[in-house]
Amino acid sequence: MNKDQVKGKAKEVGGKIQQKVGEVVGSSEQQLKGMKNQAEGNIQQKAGDVKEAAKDIAKDRGNR
Repeated sequence: MNKDQVKGKAKEVGGKIQQKVGEVVGSSEQQLKGMKNQAEGNIQQKAGDVKEAAKDIAKDRGNR
Protein backbone atom coordinates (compact mmCIF):
# COMPACT_ATOMS: atom_id res chain seq x y z
CA MET A 1 0.00 0.00 0.00
CA ASN A 2 1.37 3.42 -0.93
CA LYS A 3 0.71 6.93 0.33
CA ASP A 4 -1.73 7.77 -2.46
CA GLN A 5 -3.89 4.81 -1.54
CA VAL A 6 -3.88 5.75 2.16
CA LYS A 7 -4.46 9.48 1.61
CA GLY A 8 -7.15 8.76 -0.96
CA LYS A 9 -9.03 6.45 1.40
CA ALA A 10 -8.81 9.01 4.20
CA LYS A 11 -10.17 11.74 1.92
CA GLU A 12 -12.97 9.48 0.75
CA VAL A 13 -14.01 8.62 4.31
CA GLY A 14 -13.80 12.27 5.35
CA GLY A 15 -16.00 13.16 2.39
CA LYS A 16 -18.59 10.59 3.40
CA ILE A 17 -18.69 12.06 6.90
CA GLN A 18 -18.93 15.59 5.51
CA GLN A 19 -21.79 14.57 3.22
CA LYS A 20 -23.71 12.93 6.08
CA VAL A 21 -23.20 15.94 8.35
CA GLY A 22 -24.49 18.13 5.53
CA GLU A 23 -27.58 15.94 5.28
CA VAL A 24 -28.20 16.14 9.04
CA VAL A 25 -27.87 19.92 9.21
CA GLY A 26 -29.62 20.50 5.90
CA SER A 27 -26.64 22.01 4.09
CA SER A 28 -26.58 21.09 0.42
CA GLU A 29 -23.24 22.93 0.14
CA GLN A 30 -21.62 20.58 2.68
CA GLN A 31 -23.21 17.58 0.99
CA LEU A 32 -21.73 18.61 -2.35
CA LYS A 33 -18.31 19.29 -0.83
CA GLY A 34 -18.42 15.86 0.79
CA MET A 35 -19.31 14.21 -2.51
CA LYS A 36 -16.47 16.10 -4.21
CA ASN A 37 -14.00 14.93 -1.57
CA GLN A 38 -15.21 11.37 -1.96
CA ALA A 39 -14.64 11.52 -5.71
CA GLU A 40 -11.19 13.08 -5.29
CA GLY A 41 -10.27 10.46 -2.72
CA ASN A 42 -11.42 7.67 -4.98
CA ILE A 43 -9.34 9.04 -7.86
CA GLN A 44 -6.29 9.33 -5.61
CA GLN A 45 -6.76 5.73 -4.48
CA LYS A 46 -6.99 4.56 -8.10
CA ALA A 47 -3.79 6.46 -8.94
CA GLY A 48 -2.13 4.65 -6.05
CA ASP A 49 -3.46 1.34 -7.36
CA VAL A 50 -1.90 2.06 -10.76
CA LYS A 51 1.44 2.91 -9.14
CA GLU A 52 1.36 -0.34 -7.15
CA ALA A 53 0.50 -2.36 -10.25
CA ALA A 54 3.34 -0.73 -12.21
CA LYS A 55 5.74 -1.43 -9.36
CA ASP A 56 4.62 -5.07 -9.23
CA ILE A 57 5.04 -5.47 -12.98
CA ALA A 58 8.52 -3.93 -12.89
CA LYS A 59 9.46 -6.17 -9.98
CA ASP A 60 8.09 -9.23 -11.76
CA ARG A 61 10.01 -8.42 -14.94
CA GLY A 62 13.18 -7.91 -12.94
CA ASN A 63 12.90 -11.44 -11.53
CA ARG A 64 12.92 -13.07 -14.96
